[in-house]
Amino acid sequence: MDPVDCGVGGDLRKSGKYGLDEIERLRPHLTPESRVLIIGAHVGTLAIPVSKLCREVVALEANPNTYELLAMNVKLNSVSNCRVIQIAASDKQESLEFLMNRANSGGSKRVPKVHRYSYYYDKPQSVSVRAVRLDQFLEGERFNIAVIDIEGSEYFALKGMTRILSQCELFIVEFMPQHLREVSGITPEQFISVIAPHFSRLTIPSKQRVVTADGFVDQLQAMYDLDQGHAGILFEKI
Repeated sequence: MDPVDCGVGGDLRKSGKYGLDEIERLRPHLTPESRVLIIGAHVGTLAIPVSKLCREVVALEANPNTYELLAMNVKLNSVSNCRVIQIAASDKQESLEFLMNRANSGGSKRVPKVHRYSYYYDKPQSVSVRAVRLDQFLEGERFNIAVIDIEGSEYFALKGMTRILSQCELFIVEFMPQHLREVSGITPEQFISVIAPHFSRLTIPSKQRVVTADGFVDQLQAMYDLDQGHAGILFEKI
């Protein structure tokens, strides 16, 4: 970890662990033949443990500095079935302006539409990163599970990976109303519009709530109105 990182890095330094609940949520869905796509893999706290439970992990990370740490951690853990790629996911091939935060490197993101202090307080470096449509970049590849946590860029990434979504049995995504408003500038209805055609059940672990497709929009709109963010909500085919 970057020694000045107070987010994931802080937890790892204090307790030696991070995100165990995410791993446990995934565990029942993993088999020795599963292929898992992780978009926004950070330093590998999910990708590396999951790689021990499945056939292959493809881990994408846009932040150039964080990618180097991810690649290093994969080597340090002697993981042979996790392919790491430095790339950003978007709805088109583009050069994307990206903020590399240091105090909370997990909060690095595309340049937000709203200039809020909380995005710039640690004076992040702005860099251009290569962004692609994942349906084209990963052409011919099929995944059983996809996980995405990219700090507000989820909508654009999802527009570029409809084929991948159509083939997934399980999809896990971060839902943060502030990011929808201030980073991507979209509504909950727009957000769900790129997910709903491919899945029929939504589970919100923190609320212990299960919603069928006809209630997707109302549920996310209610969470948006109350500014209730959730680190990982699950979409499944049933």
